[in-house]
Amino acid sequence: MAETYRLAPLDLARLTPEQRAVADAIMSGPRGGLRGPFEPWLRSPVLADRAQKLGEYCRFSSSLPKDLSELAILMTGKRYRAQFEFWAHARLAREAGLPDDIIEAIRLGRPPRFRRDVERVIYDVISEYFATNRVSDATYKRAIDALGEQGLVDVVGTVGYYSLVSMTLNVFQLPLPAGEKEPLAAPRAAGKAPARKKTAARKAPAHKKAAKKKAKR
Repeated sequence: MAETYRLAPLDLARLTPEQRAVADAIMSGPRGGLRGPFEPWLRSPVLADRAQKLGEYCRFSSSLPKDLSELAILMTGKRYRAQFEFWAHARLAREAGLPDDIIEAIRLGRPPRFRRDVERVIYDVISEYFATNRVSDATYKRAIDALGEQGLVDVVGTVGYYSLVSMTLNVFQLPLPAGEKEPLAAPRAAGKAPARKKTAARKAPAHKKAAKKKAKR
């Protein structure tokens, strides 16, 4: 079921000077609009300014090729079940050249069939970190060999930034555009624990009842 946006939309004609400066910077930049997390972030204009600059680097200027960057973003959106993020970046991933079957596998939570080792390396780094909050020495070495130090730092930065985006979208329940279907299925509800049977109270033996009556006299 679609969620309802929790914030009253900002009136762009009534922004504070601090909000207006950040909004203008975002709208005049490569994004061209205030979609996604930016409208919520404007409630805290200094955070919005810092975050949008990090996001602009991660999305448009990092050392990662666009298809690999979008792979990391989709995995992050899937991890947090951020519907808007996955919906928006599935299209951008296709435009960047990420194959449809890889996008679909990530959407469904299945291991993708990669064509290139570098794709597998990024997938393994992010999957391993999400599962354990660590990256093993072996996976780290593969990542350094495939991406270099800057590339791995940019993977970490991209996942970190889009984790912030995902939490923003989820907490404030940013909806998809009208008519769009949520791409990520809701997790299955955990089954209820079986009710414990009530055990009947054990009756005291007759001789103990008689002893209690004598004690009361």
